[in-house]
Amino acid sequence: MRKAKNVIEVEKTSPHVRRLSRAFMEDDLGAVAVIGAIVFPVLVGAMGLGAESGYWHMESRKLQHAADVSAHAAAIRHRAGDQQSGLESTALRIARASGYSPGTLTVSTKPGLSAGSSKITVELTETHARLFSSVFIGQPVTISARAVAEVKGGSKACVLALSNSASGAVTVTGSTQVQLSGCSVVSNSSAADAFLMKNGSAVMSTDCVYTVGEAVTTTGLTLTGCSEPAERVPPTADPFASIAEPDKLHVEQLPCRTLAYISNSAYTFDKLANGTPAIRFCGGLEIKGTITLKPGLYIMDGGDFTVTAGAKLSGDGVTLFFTNGAAAKLLGNGDIDLSAPTTGPFAGLLFFGSRRDTGVAHQVTGNSESTLEGNLYIPTGSIDFTGNSTVSGGCTQIVADQITFTGNSTMETCASPTDEIVVGRTVSLVE
Repeated sequence: MRKAKNVIEVEKTSPHVRRLSRAFMEDDLGAVAVIGAIVFPVLVGAMGLGAESGYWHMESRKLQHAADVSAHAAAIRHRAGDQQSGLESTALRIARASGYSPGTLTVSTKPGLSAGSSKITVELTETHARLFSSVFIGQPVTISARAVAEVKGGSKACVLALSNSASGAVTVTGSTQVQLSGCSVVSNSSAADAFLMKNGSAVMSTDCVYTVGEAVTTTGLTLTGCSEPAERVPPTADPFASIAEPDKLHVEQLPCRTLAYISNSAYTFDKLANGTPAIRFCGGLEIKGTITLKPGLYIMDGGDFTVTAGAKLSGDGVTLFFTNGAAAKLLGNGDIDLSAPTTGPFAGLLFFGSRRDTGVAHQVTGNSESTLEGNLYIPTGSIDFTGNSTVSGGCTQIVADQITFTGNSTMETCASPTDEIVVGRTVSLVE
């Protein structure tokens, strides 16, 4: 009973005392401050890290875009024939224009899965100082991106005019009949008549016609691989641009030989400074009688190279290099049977016109019966097939600044299986 009385006495204390007691028992403001001190830094840190993660994700997407467009641009330059240094400079320029801050850039090229295709890979990396996360991690952030573009498709060409502006860079006229087997005609000219057919009796049969500019045709054109000429296409790269021509000073150090020198089957070659076997003819060379050329380089230094009526000229593994204004004039009823080398510095080249000579005209005319196997490469001059000429047999490809078929010429040729000129290739991102 004593204890119960004490409890009743406490309950009868004043309301003011009871309020103070209750406030003391329920006061938790200090605990909230402690919890806040612990939680708020974590919350702010999480928000900062989240914002920074979003920022790095955005930067990663920007870098991937730079890799995509630079890979595509490098692949286009690869299709145009640029070498490795050109691909790298193009990729870097396009990547920078897309916001790339130069770190590490690599460009690699390898064959694609399909025949004749190539894959261009561009890899980019950027290194950035950290933002809020630097409180926790001292190492910088490295972002990487990779893109792969593929060059594929297209068809083979066996006639390529390199001029970028000439009217009628490829001209088919007169009563000519041109039969091209398994290959196309290409004109890099941007002119409205980059490919020009005129006169109703001119006939050409080919897979397709490709022009950077436009084509003017007649009913004499037969296309076996496309329905109409492909106009305004990208230019086709010079397939032999990387082949170095004999050095002029080295050529001039060789002795000048004559027809009598090679009429003897026991003749030997002189040599250029790099050891290439070569024979130099100065002021022209007229082939008479029967001449068989040994494999090697024959330099025509000035003048005309001609094959007269009744002459027979043959040789395997032969390159005829024309310099100092020299030109081929295949005239009369000469019988010619020549093939280009398959190995060595001039592999695939039967005719090679010096790039220093511009505007030199090479002619196949008259009634010459010719078997020319290899590439007729006159990058800064022209090749004219006129008269009643016939070039047949083997696989002849013509690459010149300008090309004309006229008169009663018959041109039968095919795409070389080894030195392919591919046109109409497409570029697309594949990775």
